[in-house]
Amino acid sequence: MATVELTTANFDQVTGSDGIVLVDFWADWCGPCKRFAPVYERSSEKHSEITFGKVDTEAQQEIAAKFDIRSIPTIMAIRDGVIVFAQPGALPESALENLIEQVQALDMDDVRKKLAEHNH
Repeated sequence: MATVELTTANFDQVTGSDGIVLVDFWADWCGPCKRFAPVYERSSEKHSEITFGKVDTEAQQEIAAKFDIRSIPTIMAIRDGVIVFAQPGALPESALENLIEQVQALDMDDVRKKLAEHNH
């Protein structure tokens, strides 16, 4: 599956659904973003069960501000509507694959329980 362009119009719908969504926050002027793009694209072709989204931080400043994106590229992993990972910096392919494995292995009941405890 190719990557999906995320905008204010579709962001909540795409990221709020069940399953895993990876989000790449990027900009056209960003050198590391351009170098990371082919890695992200290759990974999206390997993992058709995962939605790979991209947020152009120049065009979608509202989304970038909502998640306090200060450095790009930033990778965010969302599973079943819950942000489980967010980190600035371009990942090498092996690290991106490792991140995907870790997100797939999460016990979401446990994650929700810890979130609930944290929010009380």
